Order: sequence, then C-alpha cells, then structure tokens
Amino acid sequence: MGDNEIVLLGCGDVGPVHGAIAPYSTLVRPVLAAGDIRFAQCERVYSTRGTRQAHALEGGRGTPDMASVFTDCGFNVVSLASNLALDWGEDALLDTIELFQKQGIQVIGAGRNIEEARRPAIVEHNGVRVAILAYCSVPKEGYCAGPNRVGIAPLRAHTSYEPLELQAGMPPRVVSTPDAKDLECMAADIARARQAAHVVVVSLHWGIHFIPRLIAEYQPLAAQAAFAAGADLILGHHAHVPKAIEVQSGKVCFYSLSNFIFSTPFSGATPQRAEHFLKRYGVTIDPEYPYLPFGTDGRRSMIAKAVISRAGIRKVSFLPALIDKQLRPEVLKHGDPRFEEAVRFMDWVSEGYNHNFRLEGDEVLVEG
Repeated sequence: MGDNEIVLLGCGDVGPVHGAIAPYSTLVRPVLAAGDIRFAQCERVYSTRGTRQAHALEGGRGTPDMASVFTDCGFNVVSLASNLALDWGEDALLDTIELFQKQGIQVIGAGRNIEEARRPAIVEHNGVRVAILAYCSVPKEGYCAGPNRVGIAPLRAHTSYEPLELQAGMPPRVVSTPDAKDLECMAADIARARQAAHVVVVSLHWGIHFIPRLIAEYQPLAAQAAFAAGADLILGHHAHVPKAIEVQSGKVCFYSLSNFIFSTPFSGATPQRAEHFLKRYGVTIDPEYPYLPFGTDGRRSMIAKAVISRAGIRKVSFLPALIDKQLRPEVLKHGDPRFEEAVRFMDWVSEGYNHNFRLEGDEVLVEG
C-alpha cells in the first residue's frame, strides 16, 4: 500500500448479548488491526436507563460494559441507524452515542435531532479524507429523527402489490420504492460530504432479512441514487445473511455483510422457530448455532475492504469469514476448502447482479 493510501474495513451486525464479551474478538482482532478505518453496524443500545418499548425485541439493551466488544475490535466508526435503536427509548440511545464518543468512536446515523443523525463521520489519515454516512430503511414507527426529536436517519421504502393474473388468490408482484423525500435528503448529504472528503461511503441498514438471494426492488434504486449523488461505496446490513455484491458504474455495493459478532439472548433453535422459518423464509435453522438462529447461512460473514487514496477508491475486495460455534468470526485463508466454498456462495447469491470476483492472496477482488 502506498504512503498516501488508507484501508477501510467494513463489518456487519455487532451486538452479542450473553457470555463473556472479550473472547468474541480474539480470532479477528489481528485482521482488523490492519485497517485505518474500521466500521461496524451496532445492533444494540448500551445503557442502564430507558424503558422497554412495547414492540422492542428481547435483549436489545446491554449494560455499558458489554460495548467493550467494539473497542476490543478497534472499531472507530459505528452506525446506530438500525430498527432497534429506540427499543429502549431516547435516553438509552443517547447514552449509547455518548458512550461510543467517549471511547473515541465516531457515531453516525443517529442523534439528538435529524441534523445530527444525518451528519457524516470524517476520518483523515495519510492525507486522505473519508466521509461516512448511515441510514435505515427498516425503521419502526416513531424511530426516525426530526428537527427536535431524537432518532435515526431514515431512507424509508414503500411497498405496493400488483396483480399478475386475473385469477383471485394468486400471489401478486411486490413492488418497493425508496421514499422520494428521504432519497433527496440522502443525495444532498452525500453531495455535501463530497465537498469535504475525497471519498464518501454510505452505510445502509436495509433489505429483507434471512433469505440469501432476495434483494428488495428499492435497494438497487437507492444504490443507484447514492452513487449518482457522489457515493463511492455502499456497505449494507440488517439481513443477517450475506447478500449480493453488485458493481454499478464502477462502484461497489455490498447488499449485506451479514452478522459479524452477534447473538440473541434466547435459544432460537426450537422446533417452533424452525417450522416458522422454513414456512416463512424457506431457510433451515442450524441447531448447532442456537444463539444465532437466522438460518444455516447466518454463520457466513465477510469483511469488506477498500484501499483508498486522494484520487478515490483504488480497489475493493472482501475477506470471507465464518462464525464458529463460540460465535467468533474467523477470517478464512485461500487454500482452506471453507474459503473456496465461501467464494462460490457469494458468486451464487450475486447471480443477476454485475460482478466479477478475482482472487488475490486471501482477498476476493470485486470488479465490474
């Protein structure tokens, strides 16, 4: 890598909720240490305050000491733009923002108001300035920030249904489109960030969870708008499984980086959940991963890597990873059969989306 280049490493969902926290990062810490910008999506809030909302998921709030998983990994930019951000109310979210900031971690995608939520993180190293923005496409009612309201930065989507046949009862075509106003706001944010940085990265909490190959119709449209506004790279998450990688106009969109260091507080490998997931999502729960109950592909992970200079992004790749039974991500090496299988899987989920994968050592280069 040149003297005037930096490395961004982007990870998916982080937020383990049980057991000792320190061991989760043991396998991946040396890999992350090679990055100048280390990004993750936070799937929890960390606070002793707040009231659990009626629609909140179990385990959405952790004590502040549990946030050490982020410092253990060395993350220096974290997105809080998730569908869980206000599950414990405004105080818990604000405490989480303050906690990360005190640890020297820049927070994006959430704030005391919409201005803060839409503000980018700016990281400068080796003379290269990178701006990172974050938005959520799956917010719960009341979670979006306002002029005087705590919340997250939205990039909402709307769903409609079109009949494909005249026969009553036949499944319709599902149409999803990005919210026009939110799209306009995101484009304006990207354009402003472009004036302040050499490269703009956009984090999007979006899409359809658990089903590996399913990309919602609004997602490529939103990606196209982000790239047209000046974004250089998109890092997606929320799906809890890896999804397609697409190259649009020479720029790379990771639709889902999958889980990274994540767990649920309950054992989800029950016959009831297994039956529900098979019927609803067509995926099989892995009984060997009871605290990662998102289907057998939920243990697949990756780290997105971008080499960045003042002239832009020089190359994009990903590092295949596999989450072990202790829920620790392990970055795989070329020559390991699991590495080869991971690359085949990513090629399969990316079918129909412009991409070309080329091996370079232990990395998988992403080219158009």
